[in-house]
Amino acid sequence: MAGGFDSWESYFYPPPDESTLRNLLDERDAGALHVKEYGRAAVRQRELVSGEVAIARTYDAAHVRAIHRHLFQDVYEWAGEYRTVEMFKGVGRGFAEVRGGEVERYLSDVHRLVAGTAWRELDREQFGERAATVFAYLNQAHPFREGNGRTSKVFMEHVAERSRFTLDFSRVTPEQWNQASMLSRPDLLAYDPEPGSLVPTFRRIALDRQSGPEGAEDPVVARARAVLRVSYPRPATGAARGSSGVRPVRGLARPHGSGSRPGSDRGEEGR
Repeated sequence: MAGGFDSWESYFYPPPDESTLRNLLDERDAGALHVKEYGRAAVRQRELVSGEVAIARTYDAAHVRAIHRHLFQDVYEWAGEYRTVEMFKGVGRGFAEVRGGEVERYLSDVHRLVAGTAWRELDREQFGERAATVFAYLNQAHPFREGNGRTSKVFMEHVAERSRFTLDFSRVTPEQWNQASMLSRPDLLAYDPEPGSLVPTFRRIALDRQSGPEGAEDPVVARARAVLRVSYPRPATGAARGSSGVRPVRGLARPHGSGSRPGSDRGEEGR
């Protein structure tokens, strides 16, 4: 990756702008960056959800990276690239450490779960359980420094395309979504997430994919609206160092080895 993003500090501008992530806009104010990032990512998100821009549905790390790259290509040099720092969240279910070396493993599990499921045969109850499991592993991977939540929601709609359901994320509140996501983290020292808290959420947001009654909103437009509404913009301080409970693991921050590198972000279950 260009730009030398090999430590927690390297993602930020030097003082006096150390609370702002380095960006292609060279915006040094964290609040202004927050607004600009969301605006540009929203446009790119609409392109994906409407089908204007096609991404190969491979349901693997390359698929996740492609979504992130498209969403954030106008803002971050590292769009579509894995984070190069270790992260953990020290709230809720203990310390959920997210090591960079586990990103590929979690995304491999995501691919296995998607590929091994006969999605068209699932009823709503079964779909909610399976989709929650896929999302729990994807959420735990947290491959990017920023933008994981928005990337994950687009990915889950791509997964839902294989089923008889679409996803209306607006049917749950940001608080409900974030709480369920937080509780799905693995227990201390465990690897596997606990998706049980997410199952009711996915059952609730799963809607029949068939078109609604006459005069209803176009399904593509409705889906785009639902995905955008779930972005849950954070306050401007969300772009600042250490926001949303995310912290680097001191002494473990290091660049990944050579070769292709995907990406993800953790402090934003709802982002």
